[in-house]
Amino acid sequence: MRAAVRLAAWVYAVAIYGFIFLPVVVLVLFSLQATSFPIPPFTGPSLRWYQAVLSDARLTSALLNSLLVAVLSSLASVTLGFLSAWGFARFVLPDAAILRGLITLPLTVSYLIIGMGLLVLFNWAGVPKSLLAAGIGHVVINLPLCFAIIYSQMGDHQINIERAARDLGAAGWKVLLMITVPVMAPAIFAGFFLSMTFSWDEFVISFLLTRFQTTLPVEIWNLLRSGLNPKTNAVGSLVFAVSIVLVVFFELTLLRRKPA
Repeated sequence: MRAAVRLAAWVYAVAIYGFIFLPVVVLVLFSLQATSFPIPPFTGPSLRWYQAVLSDARLTSALLNSLLVAVLSSLASVTLGFLSAWGFARFVLPDAAILRGLITLPLTVSYLIIGMGLLVLFNWAGVPKSLLAAGIGHVVINLPLCFAIIYSQMGDHQINIERAARDLGAAGWKVLLMITVPVMAPAIFAGFFLSMTFSWDEFVISFLLTRFQTTLPVEIWNLLRSGLNPKTNAVGSLVFAVSIVLVVFFELTLLRRKPA
């Protein structure tokens, strides 16, 4: 009976992970296809399409744009999220619960709604479609995430350390930069890398708020309009690889626990 249960558990696990990762495996496999058609039989491995992607000026420009927007928007998101979390955790604010709810509200709103709202707002304010507009949109969706991660990790032990530093004569800004930030570094880095992951993969807001300078997901969509080919598979594989790297950083910074 126990062997049957164990076998059923293994079959269930293989089915679940196969359902999740089989499309990615197929994508990566046919990105290594040597011929021009991403169909069986497999005729690789070949790096032909990765070379084509890296030699394509539009794709490499979109890749750099995605990295720029992801890094800068994540830095802004984690900075604002940290300062907001620190303010709520260290000061008594009127209607704090309502204010925290308003900060995290974008987590429950569709990216399409957020993107359309920003598009209308920027048109009204005269802000042109650009990477800057897309970066602001990424801050709007990632700031609540960074706030939630950092605020959840702020406990009483940090308060005691900060109070001890102030008792020893440290100025408020020194306590913040030399005590609070290092203590909260795992949560800060986790918020940053997770924000990078979401910004790197984000399509809807980037599509609505950019025009001539586009991000990589938008360029992938433009390629897909002409049909599937190994080049689009190679681009998708690169996007997936970067996402995996960022998720691994997230695992190492937030979820890893030091042994007692």
